[in-house]
Amino acid sequence: MASSPESQSNRTAHVVRNTTETQIELTLNLDGSGSFHINVPKEAGLPFWKHMLEQWAKHGGFDLDIKATGDVEIDAHHLVEDLGIVLGQALHEAVGDKRGIARYGFFIAPMDEVLMLCAVDFCGRAWCEVDWNLQQERLGEFDVALAREFMVGLANNARLNLHLRELSGGNAHHVIEGGMKAMARAMRAAVTVSGNELPSTKGVL
Repeated sequence: MASSPESQSNRTAHVVRNTTETQIELTLNLDGSGSFHINVPKEAGLPFWKHMLEQWAKHGGFDLDIKATGDVEIDAHHLVEDLGIVLGQALHEAVGDKRGIARYGFFIAPMDEVLMLCAVDFCGRAWCEVDWNLQQERLGEFDVALAREFMVGLANNARLNLHLRELSGGNAHHVIEGGMKAMARAMRAAVTVSGNELPSTKGVL
């Protein structure tokens, strides 16, 4: 894995992760317009996860560029998990020293019969709680259990607290997509810059 720091004035990050299982290159701009270009394999249900990443970028107002391949002939597990890891690393890098950010963010997103809550804290400590009841094991070829693996990888590597909760359940597609949209909006609120102070009495985050 290699990453190249960018100027904190434009809050961008470029992260490359190459392993024997996956090869990922990701560019993130926190102060973008919600544009995206995501290139992932068409096997193993990954077009569904591409759709989820597009929702995250659009609803968070983040510019996101991803080129990713991996051992999808086995299944999508390694690539989805590693996408969470790399996006988390990019978030950690792009947010910089966190001076002036709101730090906390939350959002409740409805999606038809589903209601999803997400709360985040860019506190420098990793924690992930995902409380949902996915009533389907697969959406097409996509294994819905991988959505949680993505969230854990993201939270651990972004060094943030991530709480995602299903308030009203239903179709698994709606639950996951509503969760991604709620997470995007919560993160947008959390990384919004409103001053110059560090949002902590400890003097460091």
